[in-house]
Amino acid sequence: MVAVPKIELSKNMPMKLLYTAQATVEGGREGVVRTRDGNLKLQLGTPSALGGKGGEVTNPEELFAAGYAACFQSALQRIAFQSKVPLPRSSTLTALVGLGKQDSGAFSLAVELQIHLPGLNETVAHELVEKAHQICPYSNATRGNIEVKLTVQTAETANV
Repeated sequence: MVAVPKIELSKNMPMKLLYTAQATVEGGREGVVRTRDGNLKLQLGTPSALGGKGGEVTNPEELFAAGYAACFQSALQRIAFQSKVPLPRSSTLTALVGLGKQDSGAFSLAVELQIHLPGLNETVAHELVEKAHQICPYSNATRGNIEVKLTVQTAETANV
């Protein structure tokens, strides 16, 4: 087994690196992405909404949405466990990732995380989500760079 290369962190980044993932893309949005371990190999394509062919392909925004959703839900599970609050088995997290163009011509992302926590008190649910937002690596990476909206739905808010 070949070791994944380590990221050389600057002295300004006080962090102990725990894991490094590696993915390689050939061909950009119309190419292929694969991970070093071979667990992921996906055909990329431009969505039809952006003038592409669409079809059975994925794109960077979908991959970002999947990663952010999985990461945030894991952070939420950790916070709930530490707070001794059982999360409902039916809890879900959906990430919406929008691609937009700024006035300067640069492209940017916007995110909405839709967190569904049926069976939890609304106040408790919001507290858990805010704490998860503070420890989630994706939230920390995006904070101050893109808009991230957190939408929390509980059984209480579903009936409103």
